[in-house]
Amino acid sequence: MVQSTAASVDDFLREVDLERRPALDRLRSLCRETFGADSELMAFGMPAYGDPKAPWIAFNSQKQHIALYAGQGAIERFGDRLGAASCGKGCIRWRRPDRMDFDVIADILADVKARKASGCA
Repeated sequence: MVQSTAASVDDFLREVDLERRPALDRLRSLCRETFGADSELMAFGMPAYGDPKAPWIAFNSQKQHIALYAGQGAIERFGDRLGAASCGKGCIRWRRPDRMDFDVIADILADVKARKASGCA
């Protein structure tokens, strides 16, 4: 995982490749809508949301992917809807931003919020 040294999510987003920026902006907006803007923080060198001690969800712009850290439970519940995404242990990765299904992502965020389950721990 590539970790940013950005002090804020705004600073983080200024560092990312311009071709990924629209997808990351949209992902951030969904996270803020779901968890509230006041829950936004930088944790583990990436934007995260929820409890500052154990964020519920985070995302990152990696060398080859955009990654969403939603936890193994989210992958199990929504895996059949993830299409072109690849999954790791608690991580959902998209090689191409245009293949991100934001309807599924919104459902994942709502599920994580309802369960208050950390995908980042």
